[in-house]
Amino acid sequence: MSMNRTGRPTQSGPNSSNNAVPFETTSGHRGLHLVEPLIFEIGDARHSGVDLKDVGDFDHALGGLEREDRMGLPGLSEPETVRHYTRLSQKNYGIDSGFFPLGSCTMKHNPRINEKVARLPGLADIHPLQPESTVQGALAVMRDLAHWLTTLTGMPSVALSPKAGAHGELCGIMAIRSALEARGDARKVILVPESAHGTNPATAAFCGYQVKAIPASDDGRVDLAALKAALGPDVAGIMLTNPNTCGLFERDIIEIADAVHEAGGFFYCDGANFNAIVGRVRPGDLGIDAMHINLHKTFSTPHGGGGPGSGPVVFSKALAPYAPIPFVEEGEEGLFLREHKAAEGDKSFGRLVAFHGQMGMYVRALAYMMSHGADGLRQVAEDAVLNANYLLHELASDMTPSFEGPCMHEALFDDRFLKDTGVSTLDFAKAMIDEGYHPMTMYFPLVVHGAMLIEPTETESKDTLDQFIASMRALAKAARAGETDRFTGAPYFAPLKRLDETRAARQPILKWTAPQSQEAAE
Repeated sequence: MSMNRTGRPTQSGPNSSNNAVPFETTSGHRGLHLVEPLIFEIGDARHSGVDLKDVGDFDHALGGLEREDRMGLPGLSEPETVRHYTRLSQKNYGIDSGFFPLGSCTMKHNPRINEKVARLPGLADIHPLQPESTVQGALAVMRDLAHWLTTLTGMPSVALSPKAGAHGELCGIMAIRSALEARGDARKVILVPESAHGTNPATAAFCGYQVKAIPASDDGRVDLAALKAALGPDVAGIMLTNPNTCGLFERDIIEIADAVHEAGGFFYCDGANFNAIVGRVRPGDLGIDAMHINLHKTFSTPHGGGGPGSGPVVFSKALAPYAPIPFVEEGEEGLFLREHKAAEGDKSFGRLVAFHGQMGMYVRALAYMMSHGADGLRQVAEDAVLNANYLLHELASDMTPSFEGPCMHEALFDDRFLKDTGVSTLDFAKAMIDEGYHPMTMYFPLVVHGAMLIEPTETESKDTLDQFIASMRALAKAARAGETDRFTGAPYFAPLKRLDETRAARQPILKWTAPQSQEAAE
């Protein structure tokens, strides 16, 4: 049966610029880069992967729930099934495959000791509805993690239950809204700098606030004059990312906090980039009222980990009373989760999730903290900033840094070095795939034209960075030398060639449809 290529790139011909060799193989494979069809295209619903005898008539206990139609699943043998999923896994690119320079995503190595600890009996197999007397160790993990987070941030309270960074933003804004409602203040505007993460305005709008953008200054930071001009009795607060998405520390952050507080608002900080300052700066000392921490970015937990991730939120003294339940407390019989408001006057805005958050992420993050210690976490920030500035310095002569001076944990370039070459940021990123690198973050932040945001993280060696630098320099020189086809036709060596990304985003084909010939046969 011929492969269903609907929505896939057209097979390149002998004279196509997308062809790295002067002929096509009979199989469609290229060396050991195997073309992988859909599982429905390997088998079909008319066959089974095993031989079963006819069971004949028998009694069942389905009570009228018997299946009347075929399941429509393809019948594959065990070798076919194993090979299919193994080949699919080999097409995936991750931090275990190679350097992953996505800016503002902190794609760092996840130490295997974290994974081993998270899989220990008593942690991996507990259930949130178990009696608390049987999970004292797990509750101790939550207590200790909370202690580390409040100590590192200089904040008096933390909510562990949010399950992602954006979920943490929601938690923080809900606490701000609760605090405002408690004092009878119906403010409706949240200020969001242009250099903030894109989820910030979405979170504010989701909570019913009007979003007002604050422009960036020429140095990539918040325009302080514009911010102060926007403050007023209708402003509930500001959502600011620090270090910001340009990879820069907001040097006016204390003055910003003072201005927002003087106007009666609250300061929410997006702490996604905390790995750039952990152990070096305590956000609580900067006047911040609430900040979420992406455990996957700063404390090496997986991005989601096969399910929900974790985005704890730390609170200032002013917002701590409004933090959500549950949280760990110590009683006469040991540790327990306070699941309900303590009294009628309890100001907590209530429950954010069904249970207590992602235990697997707690274990991994605490293992990372304990294995590094306070001095090791400080080095995390120092190495992250060192690696980013090394890239920025080494690539400055071949690419165009967006701002003068050093950066924090990520280096930001724009597309000025590609001017008049016929090569776009997207083309350049596609050519990186041929060099064996996952592309960096493209076209974000929006304040920079043709942005290329590169984050080397603290876990990459100098040798890895030097190889990456050499490839980026070679690509930049090739673009300026007029080798346009190398970029506009890229990637040439990937299992799949360049997709129609607009069509893939707007008209995705998410359901396999059997060819008419197969439907007729069934």
